[in-house]
Amino acid sequence: MTHGRAVTLMIVVTLLWSIAGVVTRQLDAARSFEVTFWRSLFNALALAVALSAMRGAALWRGLLRAPWPVWVSGLCWAVMFTAFMVAITLTTVANVLVTMAIGPLITALFARLFLHHRLPARTWAAIAVGGLGIAWMFGQEAAGAGMSLAGTLAAFAVPLAAAANWTVLQHTGRGSGDPDEPALQDMLPAVLIGALISAAVTLPFAWPLQASGHDLGLLWMLGAVQLAIPCLLVVRLTRELPAPEIALLGLLEVLFGVTWAWLGAGEQPGANTLTGGALVLGALVVNEALALRRRR
Repeated sequence: MTHGRAVTLMIVVTLLWSIAGVVTRQLDAARSFEVTFWRSLFNALALAVALSAMRGAALWRGLLRAPWPVWVSGLCWAVMFTAFMVAITLTTVANVLVTMAIGPLITALFARLFLHHRLPARTWAAIAVGGLGIAWMFGQEAAGAGMSLAGTLAAFAVPLAAAANWTVLQHTGRGSGDPDEPALQDMLPAVLIGALISAAVTLPFAWPLQASGHDLGLLWMLGAVQLAIPCLLVVRLTRELPAPEIALLGLLEVLFGVTWAWLGAGEQPGANTLTGGALVLGALVVNEALALRRRR
């Protein structure tokens, strides 16, 4: 896979991830932990079908005997699936997004510490500018609404788990460069493990379930389309893109999410949002252009 194709697929991943907010706003009765439970459950069902088709009965025979990186990655996925919705119930969306904007920096630090990657100055600069852009987009709104320490800590778990996950996936999946490398294949069930853990943990808090039939249809789409498909894709992309670049491109999820809310929920972005979005897009474009020029 070429670098350009990998970047394009990662943009598709962020586009799919970004629909969560606008779809959630269309729900009738499901709220908070129930949304997380149904989304994780449908995610697990979709992954079970997809991975069974890919692996057959070997998937289930080898699940409990999976090596430690699979379980570590699974726990990271579970935290990522769950912590975002927990944070939303404790603090403002703006606060959550500002906190999550430090993800690329944490990922870069993890890659440097654990994978001994040397990051070019352009990547560090792009991370800094991208984080500044996200903070600019939502900082004023967050300051006006007030901060919650518990919500901030819950939101911080998302980029922390994501950074650990990208580091583990890249460590196990890029070793030989062989498309049929067993290490890569062994990491795919980690997404299923994470979805199952997330559904099991949130079920007690989601009871009694109140989702309508309309809600269940939307939540099925979130589980299958917004989580299962892009999460499997990003596992594959960890073999092609450095972990910090994946995290940096992941900032596009915020921009896409704002656009979906504008088009689908009538939430028109203000001047701060447009300015911050321009900073993020500019950082991504410059970083990718310099990387392409260097490879050529």
